[in-house]
Amino acid sequence: MNFADSEIVNSILMENGNKPVDNPESADIILVNTCSIRENAEAKIWNRLKFFRSIKKQNRDLTVGVLGCMAERVRERFLEREKLVDLVVGPDAYREIPSLLAEVSSGQKAVNVILSLEETYADITPVRRGGNGVTAFVSIMRGCDNMCSFCVVPFTRGRERSRATTSILDELTMLSDQGYKEVTLLGQNVNSFNDDGVRFAELMYKASLVNPEMRIRFSTSHPKDFPDELLHAINEQKNLCNYIHIPAQSGNNEVLRRMRRPYSREQYLSLLENMREIIPGVTLSTDIITGFCGETEEEHHDTLSLMDTVRFEMAYLFAYSERERTLAHRKFEDDVPQDVKQRRLQEIIDIQRAGALVRNQSDIGRRHLVLVENESKRSADKLSGRTDTNKVVILDRKDFKPGDYVEVVINDATSATLFGEGLRVSSIQEFEPDLVQV
Repeated sequence: MNFADSEIVNSILMENGNKPVDNPESADIILVNTCSIRENAEAKIWNRLKFFRSIKKQNRDLTVGVLGCMAERVRERFLEREKLVDLVVGPDAYREIPSLLAEVSSGQKAVNVILSLEETYADITPVRRGGNGVTAFVSIMRGCDNMCSFCVVPFTRGRERSRATTSILDELTMLSDQGYKEVTLLGQNVNSFNDDGVRFAELMYKASLVNPEMRIRFSTSHPKDFPDELLHAINEQKNLCNYIHIPAQSGNNEVLRRMRRPYSREQYLSLLENMREIIPGVTLSTDIITGFCGETEEEHHDTLSLMDTVRFEMAYLFAYSERERTLAHRKFEDDVPQDVKQRRLQEIIDIQRAGALVRNQSDIGRRHLVLVENESKRSADKLSGRTDTNKVVILDRKDFKPGDYVEVVINDATSATLFGEGLRVSSIQEFEPDLVQV
């Protein structure tokens, strides 16, 4: 979501006559787009701002601002205690950035962190800089109504509101015309999308018709309301990717209750079984928080057993970090010692890697359609891309280039990466995937 928001801010600034530069030392304005989900993310921001303060000592006219979730949450500390920034702008106030910059130029500090019930930035065309020109993000809704006890997003991004379907499809058409080959639709819980009766499954189907040779992904879904209609749409439309990110957060029912996640372990496992039945070959990823308030060893082992049972292809794994204003901060005690959190996290990482390795090794000998995205970071002779199932594949460069769909036979695998030989350039509609190992 921060990638998408930064592209909106780019558009607003450039429309106001500003021009982007390639390094902070050349800038008159530096805006840092922030996240408050994890403590580690915030720690990186504080360090970055201190670096920018050192640049400001050399350039007294430099304006430094903070945008996004962290801006709304700790604005007083930014401006008064640490005195690191000149302006603070919440995620619903990006349109006000030009006027806020004018306030700063007159010698004042400037703040707008007011949340909106309507703002979706639907009429602003994002300006994409620094990407690969192959993949893009499109925000379809903002905010969240779920109020999980550990999550600060409802307080920093406000209530749910959906963007107009027509504006989403227009942006997808524009991206297709510009040569983009894959788009990820973004929302805190895309299942909740509702634009005058158009729900998310219908939106995905409409998106798939924009260009049959442009892949469509989405992130993120909540297990509580995942529609069967969406699963059938993914199975039927070749360019809707066979990959679903479905956060579990915990494998224990009591922890889920404390987290205010309105489903049980059993319901979650049943949902995943249904996904795999309707979409043959679907890959699954998840979020897990370990060391949540009051978590016992037995509850932790329930999460380990969930990971072992499902064997997710990918997972985003975190030790719990308390967020101010959340229910957990107000009602529960963050009572799991840090060393215990880290030990449990490592156990979850180990079991995830083992399960992902098994899943990835099952791809050896199979063909995949890989969308080439970039040159490999480790070798100019190799390229990096992703399968329809969101697995990273490294292949020899040959005559392939970013933006090509390449038929690749997999010959090796780690827990995180597939390695293969590119056979030929193909297309989504032409390619027929292997249903069984060859």
